[in-house]
Amino acid sequence: MKKLIVFTGAFLFALTSIHAQSDSREFQIGAKAGVNFSDVSGDDIGDVDSRTSFNAGLVAEVPISERFSFQPEVFYSGQGFDLKEIDQDNVFDTDENVEYQLDYIQVPLLLKAYLIEGLSVEVGPQFGFKVHEEIDSKPNDDGGDIEIDSDDSNIKDFDTSLAFGTSYKFHNGVFISARYTVGLTNIIEDNAYLGDVDAKNNVWQFGLGYMF
Repeated sequence: MKKLIVFTGAFLFALTSIHAQSDSREFQIGAKAGVNFSDVSGDDIGDVDSRTSFNAGLVAEVPISERFSFQPEVFYSGQGFDLKEIDQDNVFDTDENVEYQLDYIQVPLLLKAYLIEGLSVEVGPQFGFKVHEEIDSKPNDDGGDIEIDSDDSNIKDFDTSLAFGTSYKFHNGVFISARYTVGLTNIIEDNAYLGDVDAKNNVWQFGLGYMF
């Protein structure tokens, strides 16, 4: 993680030597939506498959200079992971994928740097607020949902991540983006039953949006 932070800082510093210009010097607001591929990783987590879900929300862009902008966002993000590979005892009695669904309201605060007009890279912290948690043994059909009450959950309500990615904005306001967020904090509560479990959220996001 330290190497990742050092590399990110060095990369952003190098951008100051690149001649680039934002396509707008005015405050902009827009909407976006896309697909998520999420999982969890850590020293105490075995191999798990990714969950495929979606994200949707609002984005703003506040120009700082010709080259840099501040980009806050707020969006719904379907996350979690696929349980099928670790359901060795066939607890759920199904041949379908079994998903552990963790859904968040995510608030990234990104520094955006333009490489050329329209093309940018972005990096910054992201703060997640859990809004829903369930196990779905039939993710492709109705039924099979086991909702987990907050009083019975071992998953923390708050999560922090580091987000970095790239986007391209066309002259008509449409933009496409690709982003990866790596978890910085454990998502599982430290308690007497589970102990201190190392498990962090990771998400690939690909999306389409429009700046008004």
